[in-house]
Amino acid sequence: MPNLTIFNELSEHVSLRINSCRVIAHPGGYAESKQHKDYDLWYLYEGQIAIRIQDQVHIASAGDLVLFSPKVAYTAATLGAGCKFIYIHFDFGLGNHLRILDNYPLSGVIPNPLVREEIGLFLEAYDQYEDGARMSGIRFKGGLMILIAKIVECYGQGDYRGGFTPNESETKQTGNLQTLQPVFDFIHDRLHQPLRIGELAALVGMSEKYFIYYFKKSLGVTPGVYIYQLKMNRARELLYSGQHTIQQIAGMLGYPDPYSFSKAFKKYYKVPPSQFV
Repeated sequence: MPNLTIFNELSEHVSLRINSCRVIAHPGGYAESKQHKDYDLWYLYEGQIAIRIQDQVHIASAGDLVLFSPKVAYTAATLGAGCKFIYIHFDFGLGNHLRILDNYPLSGVIPNPLVREEIGLFLEAYDQYEDGARMSGIRFKGGLMILIAKIVECYGQGDYRGGFTPNESETKQTGNLQTLQPVFDFIHDRLHQPLRIGELAALVGMSEKYFIYYFKKSLGVTPGVYIYQLKMNRARELLYSGQHTIQQIAGMLGYPDPYSFSKAFKKYYKVPPSQFV
């Protein structure tokens, strides 16, 4: 399974942009064939929809979510009297990788019981947004972020796997991060040591130049930014614990001296470690 801890490790680099959203109703007999340039999420208030992806048909009922990945061609048609749903077009990125969710087979029909609580929060935020309540735009964006996080969590726990991606495409989707898994493991195990890009590249049989390109394309950030972020995350935890001196923390994170650590820490958090807690 592709690495999911990156969303915690690089949470500061996650971006979400809502491009459009609307509640829409369709009568019986409605059908459309589309392919979107961004992610598209539906929540069905009423009715049923049959969604054809290549040769497979998927049924979504009232209360379910439907997640479409960019560039996935589909045909959707109402079953019965009609349907009503809210749709949200959005971009979800990590660093410079604006399609990071494509690394996981998430596109599909998500049953309501898996995300019932998160759907409730999302719909409440949307209603406030429609009413023009104060700060409702931030709440709506936050509600969508929570909903997406829950979908990813369900996948990580093995409770959900999207059905819109054929198996051969899924293997291609997840390949990049799986290829880099030995690098992630190596960095985590040796965060207390100086890490060189050349030795990381050698782990996956790449030249240093191509490795940097491959890493950034797959993860949205460079290997150096990834390592720096992990060190700063760990530094924050160690400082909060209050059990180590700055000199000890510098050594635990592979810095040659307290000055180098303090300089890197201040660059990230805008205050020196001695004033952080």
